[in-house]
Amino acid sequence: MKIIETSIPDVKIIEPKVFGDERGFFLETFRDDWFKENVADVIFVQDNHSKSSQGILRGMHYQLENTQGKLVRVTSGEVYDVAIDMRKNSPSFGQWFGTLLSATNKHQLWVPAGFAHGFYVTTETAEFVYKCTDYYAPEHEVSIKWNDPSLNINWPILAQTKPSLSAKDELGLLFDDAPTF
Repeated sequence: MKIIETSIPDVKIIEPKVFGDERGFFLETFRDDWFKENVADVIFVQDNHSKSSQGILRGMHYQLENTQGKLVRVTSGEVYDVAIDMRKNSPSFGQWFGTLLSATNKHQLWVPAGFAHGFYVTTETAEFVYKCTDYYAPEHEVSIKWNDPSLNINWPILAQTKPSLSAKDELGLLFDDAPTF
């Protein structure tokens, strides 16, 4: 596996080695000792899998307690994945990083605890798989508006199109009003 640095030093893209031939492919998606040595010394406690249709935007979410680091990847389709640094003492506080994750590029993104996270589905459907360092705790979850003008996230959405959002995400907070770490 290869680490690709991003504009936010704690957020990493992980590019696996893919072995393939006319029969298909094989790749290692996670190895605990390698991850702890090269990315973050964490323990994963929960795996999640979601399927979404084109135009759905899930996020931007984080938990104030039971904070979650996430190792995310796409097994079918493509998403534009975004992480926002919510750690007020971090040099990258308030900055965001976005990248395309797809079944084709097989990249993974490490999003540490203390970041809001979300994704937008760019293909007909996408299946999204991720490992979490703590358990989901909806009572501690916060959502930030996907289109907060102070963040100016460059989503790959046509100007005249509005993404499909959950009720929770429709009510997201502005970044300046959101609690931080």
